Amino acid sequence: MTSATTPTVPADHPEQVTSATAPRKWKTPILLAVLTLIALIPFTLMVAPENMTGINIVGDQRPEAVVPSQFTNLLLCIPLIAITAFAALRAWQRKPISIWFLAIFGFFWLNILILWIGNGAAVPVALTWLLTSTVALATPLVFGAMAGIVSERAGVVNIAIEGQLLAGAFTGALVSSLTQNAYVGLIAAMIAGALVSLILAVFGIKYWVEQVVVGVVINMIVIGLTSFFLKGFMSDRPEIFNNPVKYPRWNIPLLSDIPVLGPLLFQHTLITYLMLIAVPLLTFLLFRTRWGLRTRAVGEHPKAADTVGINVNRTRFNAVILSGLIAGAGGTFYTLGEVGKFSDNITSGHGYIALAAVIFGRWHPIYATAAALLFGFANAAAALASQVGAAVPSEFLAMVPYIITVFAVIGFVGQSRAPAADGVPYIK
Repeated sequence: MTSATTPTVPADHPEQVTSATAPRKWKTPILLAVLTLIALIPFTLMVAPENMTGINIVGDQRPEAVVPSQFTNLLLCIPLIAITAFAALRAWQRKPISIWFLAIFGFFWLNILILWIGNGAAVPVALTWLLTSTVALATPLVFGAMAGIVSERAGVVNIAIEGQLLAGAFTGALVSSLTQNAYVGLIAAMIAGALVSLILAVFGIKYWVEQVVVGVVINMIVIGLTSFFLKGFMSDRPEIFNNPVKYPRWNIPLLSDIPVLGPLLFQHTLITYLMLIAVPLLTFLLFRTRWGLRTRAVGEHPKAADTVGINVNRTRFNAVILSGLIAGAGGTFYTLGEVGKFSDNITSGHGYIALAAVIFGRWHPIYATAAALLFGFANAAAALASQVGAAVPSEFLAMVPYIITVFAVIGFVGQSRAPAADGVPYIK
């Protein structure tokens, strides 16, 4: 009797059959070649040979190393050329290239970018500051991406991440101001994010309204309401309604004193520590638990999940509410973690960037976090360019991750496939 899982390809050498018939995919080698040319020509060959880049690691004002910008970048371009050639060879052989090679390529490319920013500058490039700023600026994006993954893995498109983040930022600031307690503000922000998600769940799951449209409408409503309340009473008496207690910065004893790693991982506020915990925790829950299996099942094949006794709509409902709790917590980064008050549209479209990180990260917590860190790095690099007085337009650095994300979404770094039933209402 033939098993249901028996492959349908010919039994003799199925790998050869698949490899021989698969089309050659040149998108990834083309993208790598373009990035290599950018690194080689403007970032390296167009740099004056006499320019030097000062590098500071531990955080003081004196450079701990001074390297020739052009020569160092030439050396760093060698692995870029090698990986690009290897990607072309794999494409010719009709084989994919490992994502780890892409990660190595990105590491060298970003180092070339850093040296280009600092070449000839009077102030050394502060690597520790750049890394810690990257983690901090990526924190709300990671929370938004985790919220999007939970919802979309269950089959519900979550365009409302922006509204969930904004509701969390507003409610956290208001409640923390009234109670003078940041942790009460965090709980209130999570509830606010869940309430925003409840609207998406009711209309998108129960009444089968187009989920993208519902998400966009929710974002507009939250932007309008928060702006109205800000101008209505928060701005009139900010000392009462818009003066939140911020999260204290916790330095982990002993660990925070480790050079580079200490400031990077062990000198943060509560919300960043929660982010560092949430990513591996969500990865484990999604791929190693019954809850994760059921969540992914209703997002990939809801009818099959229903036949084995899983309540599809209830599972989706719970996942959407959980996504709101996560995004609401992430929204407090703006008001309780960094700025210390609520301002109009403080999230500035970061919810949409988080959604792009979800797509870029192929609906996986680890990869989506890497994409969010890329956005955080771009913002930190733009600030670094201003700090060292580099002749680099900050707008150029700000647009780099968006360009890469567009390439990723259209398939230049591999196929990005959403869960099969994502955005499709389940009608039993």
